[in-house]
Amino acid sequence: MALVPYEEGAGWGARQLHSPSATYRFASHTIRLKQDWRRLGVAAVVWDAAVVLCAYLEMGGIDLRDRSVIELGAGTGLLGIVATLLDILLYRLGAHVTITDRAAALEFLESNVQANLPSELRPRAVVKELTWGKDLGNFPPGAFDFILGADIVYLEETFAELLQTLEYLCSEQTVILLSCRIRYERDHKFLKMLRGRFSVYEVHYDSNKDVHIYKAQRGSCKDDF
Repeated sequence: MALVPYEEGAGWGARQLHSPSATYRFASHTIRLKQDWRRLGVAAVVWDAAVVLCAYLEMGGIDLRDRSVIELGAGTGLLGIVATLLDILLYRLGAHVTITDRAAALEFLESNVQANLPSELRPRAVVKELTWGKDLGNFPPGAFDFILGADIVYLEETFAELLQTLEYLCSEQTVILLSCRIRYERDHKFLKMLRGRFSVYEVHYDSNKDVHIYKAQRGSCKDDF
């Protein structure tokens, strides 16, 4: 998640963004996250797209047993934390979750992950630096079963690097799940770019929060997951 300011209207939503903490209930756990808008901007607050994708994962339709999962632009870490907790809750056999963001956000991200995972689960969730298109040599190509991203599609200048990163991390079997609001024309542009390289399907829409979840895979693969 890029470390840039983000204009948000006044009211309850803005107050939530500027709150020093946010609390959620997923996977039978209370998750308490630090937020730090003033220091890190959009990378340090919880966005609706992350909450919606967490709820989608909690529905249990994704089998994470002994799978390799990576989250891009993790921000506060909510999504990666929930993926780790849910896997044990549902299957008793842990996935390996890599939770990534840019260097400036890593200390903040790591603190949230450590604070919200039981000690026995912490080895399964690794926080690593990943700047899209630049740190790819630090990751094995095509080694991940699932790639997760919540509200990472908003800066047009990052689209090419994000697509490069997705292609690098994907195998023929990898499932990408991206949750986002479609706010602007540039968001449609990204989806068009994504469809030029992957088969893309909308698998969920939360009308209350106006958040879409898209599944993407290489080629014409339509495997259930």
